[in-house]
Amino acid sequence: MNSRERILAAIHHQEPDRLPVDLGATPSSGISAIAYHALLQHLGIQDGQTRVYDVVQQVAQPDEAVLARYRIDVVDVIRVFNERDEDWYDFSLPQGMTVQYPAWFKPVRLPDGSLEAFDAEGTRLGVMPPGATFFDQTCFPYLDGYPEDFGNLGYWMGKVHWSALGKSARKFSTEQEYWAELRQGVLEMRQRSQRALLIGAGCNLFEWGTFLRRMDHFLMDLADDQANVERLLDALVEKHLHTLEMVCQAVGDVADIVRFGDDLGTDQGPFMSPATYRKLFKPRHKLMVDYVKAHSQMRPYLHSCGSIYKLLPDLIEAGFEIINPVQTSARDMQPEGLKREFGDSLTFWGAGVDTRRILNRGTPQQVKEDVRRNIEILSPGGGFVFNTVHNILPDVPPENIAAMFEAIDEYR
Repeated sequence: MNSRERILAAIHHQEPDRLPVDLGATPSSGISAIAYHALLQHLGIQDGQTRVYDVVQQVAQPDEAVLARYRIDVVDVIRVFNERDEDWYDFSLPQGMTVQYPAWFKPVRLPDGSLEAFDAEGTRLGVMPPGATFFDQTCFPYLDGYPEDFGNLGYWMGKVHWSALGKSARKFSTEQEYWAELRQGVLEMRQRSQRALLIGAGCNLFEWGTFLRRMDHFLMDLADDQANVERLLDALVEKHLHTLEMVCQAVGDVADIVRFGDDLGTDQGPFMSPATYRKLFKPRHKLMVDYVKAHSQMRPYLHSCGSIYKLLPDLIEAGFEIINPVQTSARDMQPEGLKREFGDSLTFWGAGVDTRRILNRGTPQQVKEDVRRNIEILSPGGGFVFNTVHNILPDVPPENIAAMFEAIDEYR
């Protein structure tokens, strides 16, 4: 099998010829810039660049040399906008290392070492405090309440750093220009590479409520202001369906996987009861997933952190086929139970090694043992793409990353 066939076989619950592996195909399955910089040094790669394509989380885009070395099977199509050297510039992180930021991203460094990000209108979008390694959101457009109508929803979404600080090194003057160049780039990518192609569509619902209203307010709204919540969700779905229409028209016949996002879980369980999910979010998730299935060849993938065990039956009914990052440290998310109960219906994209306690704090041998255990549980019969539990964070030693891939290679 080639890489694309290997990924698709896993999604169709067929055991591929060897273990399919992801590193960096999404902003939640990659590696922080600090950890990536250390990995390049450890591998002796002198000509590699640490390009920070997700500036909010400070996540690096892996070089082709790293993808080839570790035989990675899937890539993010946004790479087509990140290949020109002139779209990047050197920037010194507070930790002292030099990385590259997109040319349009110019954070302000304060005397205490913190970094602040502003939009063109001067709105303070986010801050990376001293010693931190990602940007915190600082602008919550609906903090004081919901508007009477959502005619300006797009404008206010653009004041949220997750939206305003995009994951492409290039900016485009028109939406038409963006989609046309994306299609051309992805067609060329598919011709020159046998890797599976993934596109992130976002289409978050619960998370956009927290981005606009702030987490504390929106959680209370779920209990005592559901009328306004539903008004907001319907407005979001309208915008998201437009995005999905553009995605499907541009690359629906070329890309293999489309990524949705909505962090629905805490360490202890979902943010809401299953009944609340079924009432407010499930019908809208299903509407969007059904649109993708009716208008493209792409398989729907949901990124959701936390303990979402209680929601999995509903997520399956909503049409999601792939779940990431499979946070095995959260309640009820042990791989044995997930594979037994949902292995015929879901592909687990993640769960390969625990990033909270083992990859960052364990010995290389402990890392290998965790990797082997998870692969042996999750890989039989397909339905598994190896990835860490969310991003490889700055405190992960490069020796442990190397040990992880050494253990993976035993199954390839």
